[in-house]
Amino acid sequence: MSDYTADNIQVLEGLEAVRKRPAMYVQGGTGIDGYHQLLTEIIDNGIDECLAGFADTVEVYLNKDGSATIIDNGRGIPTGIMKKEGKTAIEVIFTILHAGGKFDSSAYKVSGGLHGVGSSVVNALSEWLIVEVKRDGKIHRIRFDRGKVTEPLAVVGSYKGKETGTKVSFLPDNKIFEDIETGFGSQRIRKRLKELAYLTGGVKIVFQDDRHIDVRKEVFYEEGGVSAFALDLAPEGKYLYDKPLLLQGVSDDVEVDVGMMHASSYGQTVLTYANMITNRDGGTHLTGFKTAYTRALNNYARANNMIKKGDPNPTGEDFLEGISCVISVKLGDPQFESQAKVKLLNKEAQSATQSVVYEKFTEVLEENPKIAKAIIEKAAYAAKAREAARKARELVRRANPFDNDDLPGKLADCQSEDASASEIYIVEGDSAGGSAKQGRERRFQAILPLRGKILNVEKAQIGKILQNAEIRSMIAAFGAGVDGAGDDSFFNLENLRYHRIIIMTDADHDGSHIRTLILTFFYRFMRPLIDEGYLYIAQPPLYGVKFGRAKQLEYVFSEQDLETLLAANKGKRYEVQRFKGLGEMNPEQLWETTMNPETRVLLRVTIDDVLEANETFETLMGPDVPPRREFIEDNAHLAQIDI
Repeated sequence: MSDYTADNIQVLEGLEAVRKRPAMYVQGGTGIDGYHQLLTEIIDNGIDECLAGFADTVEVYLNKDGSATIIDNGRGIPTGIMKKEGKTAIEVIFTILHAGGKFDSSAYKVSGGLHGVGSSVVNALSEWLIVEVKRDGKIHRIRFDRGKVTEPLAVVGSYKGKETGTKVSFLPDNKIFEDIETGFGSQRIRKRLKELAYLTGGVKIVFQDDRHIDVRKEVFYEEGGVSAFALDLAPEGKYLYDKPLLLQGVSDDVEVDVGMMHASSYGQTVLTYANMITNRDGGTHLTGFKTAYTRALNNYARANNMIKKGDPNPTGEDFLEGISCVISVKLGDPQFESQAKVKLLNKEAQSATQSVVYEKFTEVLEENPKIAKAIIEKAAYAAKAREAARKARELVRRANPFDNDDLPGKLADCQSEDASASEIYIVEGDSAGGSAKQGRERRFQAILPLRGKILNVEKAQIGKILQNAEIRSMIAAFGAGVDGAGDDSFFNLENLRYHRIIIMTDADHDGSHIRTLILTFFYRFMRPLIDEGYLYIAQPPLYGVKFGRAKQLEYVFSEQDLETLLAANKGKRYEVQRFKGLGEMNPEQLWETTMNPETRVLLRVTIDDVLEANETFETLMGPDVPPRREFIEDNAHLAQIDI
């Protein structure tokens, strides 16, 4: 501290701050999410031109050298000199933070880029970036290397006609993204482009991956807009009515588009967007939608005497059961919670969405009584199930999380009462549970053995779910309650007894199935545990290898690691022990490989994409067999089967 002087103070000029602290400027930091966010920022610029009415096509190419190219047929980035800066507009946009055309409503009435940092941040974090602009019959070109101009703007060609547009090519800097070996994920990009095609409703989006021998150009074009998107989200063959509903309108200069489809399933999928930007945590437009949606249905139900006397009144969550919904708003000056734009904050978006949805949805219900009846009857049934669930929950509710006789009998609790220092292993079977109980560090590690495979919650109603003994054991042990059962107040993270909940199953196919069943339960009914980072998966070894006369086993966790180890010890005599179950390891081995915090490997369960997670659980665990069969056929070659 005595050496802390004025000489220690640094001022980062230009884009140096971005390269020094990437996570402050790009969602996902220097991980795979941040890597893809660079591409998203440039794609969104092209989409903004489409929203402004100056373009109708955006093209995305993944090049053989790992770079990406994005082309739009919009107006083309201005190339003239900005008098105040003394630089061309294109250079200012790509080298100065908070510079761009999105601050001027005359240039962009609607835009997703608000802070003027997208293009400059992509430039700062790229090994090189090249921009080509078509304007006024000339082709302009400029090149940057790690954020600095290396080839000044120059005219490199000409053309005839009125064609205009912008072409941006860039290669993410491997000095920033050191651990990214796979490059851009074509499946991930394809999914986002398809999503944009739905949201823009008429914009042509072209995608081509040139990195492989089999090059295929795909065109995404969805005239159906958000209603077609909602239909795509809904579980096929379970619709309550024939065609998706479309609610559209403008209020206070906010454009509102809502697509809905109701199905006989139990879950709900509601996606929210503002100016084509995904708002993962919803926001004011979601609040406005739920208020108007519930009010319209309640008013219709009361006016038509559709709720029987003595039956519980449906809540908003009851009405939302089985819905697939896309809410998209377009507004001039959207305000988000952060640069990641996960939550919309504009109050006018709430009032506009509420006004449009209530008016248009009320019209739909009045003009289509069969649709109204189907939705309300399903909600009434959900209300009855919720009431049954409430009674079932009382069986597992605990007054004091640390002093209660209702804790499951098989739970070997830890001594610590500090939740942040405590962890619980959810273990498959009594045999593995016995080894885990003997091998654990009882000061902070609790063990809860489960008997076989728990109930598949994707196919069951909440009442039946909460009567399942193994599920009740988990709920009682954790102490926080149940989420997503129509009563949010029942779940309280403050009562959670362990801040590390670790699923530990056998490293075989049965173990994988049990793990998937448990994950499905957590995703549907204890989602906050995943969102807060409290859920983990243990990684027990697959093999123990003993070379020569050595007494100690060397543990390996995958087939590839085994091959590598044997190759490195070529010529030595060895014995390989395959651990098909946790119960085959003695307590010392289980502690050494899977439970010792200093040596174990844990995988934290996260949700990067809610839509993809929903689809995955519905495919793997839902009642429809054809999608699951297709998934198995497509991925059978990845399975490792012991013979």
